[in-house]
Amino acid sequence: MDVVGTETMDEITFRSDTVLSDVHLNTPNKRHLMVRLNNVGQPVFLTNFKLLWNKNAREDSRDNEKLEIKPSGLVQADREFLSKANCDSDFLDENGTRASPRRGMEALLDEDGDLEVVRRPQSFSDLKQGPSRDKVHPIILTQGAENLIEEEEQESLHHDFVKIEHTMATPLEDAGKQVWRGAFLLADYILFKSDLFKNCTVLELGAGTGITSIIAGTVAKTVYCTDVGEDLLVMCERNVTLNKHLTEEKGGTIKVRELDWLKDGLCTDPQVPYSWSEEEIADLHDHTTVVFAADVFYDDDLTDALFKTLYRITHNLKNPCTIYLSIEKRLNFTLRHLDITCEAYDHFRFSLNDLENLKDGKMKFTVEPIEATFPQFLVYERIEQLELWKIIAEPLT
Repeated sequence: MDVVGTETMDEITFRSDTVLSDVHLNTPNKRHLMVRLNNVGQPVFLTNFKLLWNKNAREDSRDNEKLEIKPSGLVQADREFLSKANCDSDFLDENGTRASPRRGMEALLDEDGDLEVVRRPQSFSDLKQGPSRDKVHPIILTQGAENLIEEEEQESLHHDFVKIEHTMATPLEDAGKQVWRGAFLLADYILFKSDLFKNCTVLELGAGTGITSIIAGTVAKTVYCTDVGEDLLVMCERNVTLNKHLTEEKGGTIKVRELDWLKDGLCTDPQVPYSWSEEEIADLHDHTTVVFAADVFYDDDLTDALFKTLYRITHNLKNPCTIYLSIEKRLNFTLRHLDITCEAYDHFRFSLNDLENLKDGKMKFTVEPIEATFPQFLVYERIEQLELWKIIAEPLT
């Protein structure tokens, strides 16, 4: 690969038919390393996502949420600062000295008397700055630079980061190669409720880059990490290998396998990459008690196929199981309705309702939402549109 100056990569332009997740944009002060081109010529980047294992770190994450940008364009901390300037007897001016409220407010006005919003001085702040919206600055590696990555991995085999190879902008059909917020929400819940998943056999549907399965692998006994498409599964398996230091000492096993929602059975042809063995299928049916899918509800036909897959799999399981589904409610303006709609989310909720009301005399599905009030273990924007749902699937006796 020829050396390309980073200046040419500082600005990325996207075609109108591409989709872009903003998860990787929310890693402050990080450059995203372009490590290779995949089989279809898409740039693949490596990002280290920090894990917040301890209580203080999780509280820092909640502090970061206080700095979320509001629709008016003001940061909440700025509002608190301006309010404090109005009611306190004095405060620090731009030189760090005490100033009266009147003098302080005058400093916030421009020549025409308009309010000029300023950031709270760094020395005054008792809050940490939240995730920034920095531009992405990919770096193209030269040939042979892969060794640098290997050396870096050997030096940083610790438990503070999960390393994920991913793309940044893809056609909709390749959206699984990106990292999405719903995967982080579900990963947070797995870490928060780790006792629920300890020593379990878990099946993930539509795993994409595999980040949620990797987190599950730190507590579960076996994780079947599934998706469709050899190129995507290769990326997923690379990510599992990159993070084996997180799962191996826990004794967890992650198996990357193909599971096509549009097909009734599991592929057992040994000549097909990522096919299933008969022993694995038996283990899946005999021991699986947890199924989850993260942020895969963006196309109505695929949503229908997923719910049919859930129905088929749960009927084949020996034990009752719990299904966890995360989704981001995405709002779009449509010309058809001339209004803000969320059609993919609406279709998901209709499908969820149909599953709960299903009466086939064999299975009972109980659906309930999970409030997203549990702490964050990964740094991302937990927006109010993120939802987590739990479905208990149990046979009728």
